[in-house]
Amino acid sequence: MSHNHHHHAHGSVKGKNLFLAILLNTVITVAQVIGGLLSGSLALLSDALHNFSDVLSLLVSYIAAILSRKEASTKKTFGYKRAEIIAAFINAATLVIVAIILSIEAIKRFNEPKEIGSDLVILLASIGIIANGISVLLLKKGANNNLNMKSAYLHLLTDMMASIAVLLGGIAMKLYQIYWIDTVLTLAIACYLIYVGYDLLKTATKVLMLFTPDTIEIKKIVEFVNKIEEVSNMHHVHIWQLNDDEIHLEAHIDFKRDIKLSHFHFILERLEDELYHNFGINHVNIQPEYGKCDDKGIIVQD
Repeated sequence: MSHNHHHHAHGSVKGKNLFLAILLNTVITVAQVIGGLLSGSLALLSDALHNFSDVLSLLVSYIAAILSRKEASTKKTFGYKRAEIIAAFINAATLVIVAIILSIEAIKRFNEPKEIGSDLVILLASIGIIANGISVLLLKKGANNNLNMKSAYLHLLTDMMASIAVLLGGIAMKLYQIYWIDTVLTLAIACYLIYVGYDLLKTATKVLMLFTPDTIEIKKIVEFVNKIEEVSNMHHVHIWQLNDDEIHLEAHIDFKRDIKLSHFHFILERLEDELYHNFGINHVNIQPEYGKCDDKGIIVQD
């Protein structure tokens, strides 16, 4: 059995930026909880709850980013490379859970409307926008190619949008005494959290379940390999995504004749190059066979 690697170039996660974002969101959360209780604003308390989930998600992301850089060992042959995927899953799940809690509270508030201290809502929402805006800028670059950082970034981005909505609601309450807008905004925030959280949760689940990445079609890969002159059949194919940087392929290849090991090595190098550049697969593990009686199906249940 032979294998090789191609690695994507990527920068290390900036732990300092994550740590700063954690501090900012902790301050916002405490301020909004106090302000929400004093003003009676459910939207402000909802934003505080979302901010608290941000703090937790950023802590998870921070720990996962540190773990992911740990070396592999005989007991952990992949190291902690999946830590960031688990973090992304946890963060996405908390987004959805927070959204459900907000929805329940908003529905209750419809039946029990109350006057809200709009001045405090406006002040704290403004602070939330500034602090979250800074946090979003800190994590934006890392979110482009890392699922863990993307989950943390989405938490902060949605919270900044929620703070904007709360600010607009606070202005509407101050100018026109439209207090029901607080409940409507809470429901709107919850719906948006479910929308972004579900998509991220689905992506993280696919990676954790070792599903074939959406961008890869196994049949096309098999057709490509089977066109190689010496190859009789490619079968028993498994393709999965280990983390944001690694896509693995393992398969059996049945050869038409009993080729030399040196010739197989030549074919393998060609395969690795083609699979990397055409399909983005950077870890190839091939079991060569000749005249072996086994199941030749593309997918074989182990």
